[in-house]
Amino acid sequence: MEMHNPAHPGEILKELCLIPLNLTVTEVAQTLGVARKTVSELVNGKAGVSPEMAIRLSKAFRTTPVFWMNLQLQYDLWHAQQKIGDLQIEPLTHTAPAT
Repeated sequence: MEMHNPAHPGEILKELCLIPLNLTVTEVAQTLGVARKTVSELVNGKAGVSPEMAIRLSKAFRTTPVFWMNLQLQYDLWHAQQKIGDLQIEPLTHTAPAT
């Protein structure tokens, strides 16, 4: 099954949380207890969502950490697939030991 190019988690944060709630990067950073630069880099796609950040975001926006980690995972997998391309790797199978 082919995936489409998923949005960066920072774009989701911006479009679904910051803009609708009329929040600034500074306000979000203060709420999350992180540096403004940390949130800015996330929102601008220059940093990803770590497990710790996923927990912070889930508490602030009443979501789950898994939601944020899945966004990051989908983003990372798609980009890895584009970088690697279509590898021709033979599946490994179990063979009986020689006797």
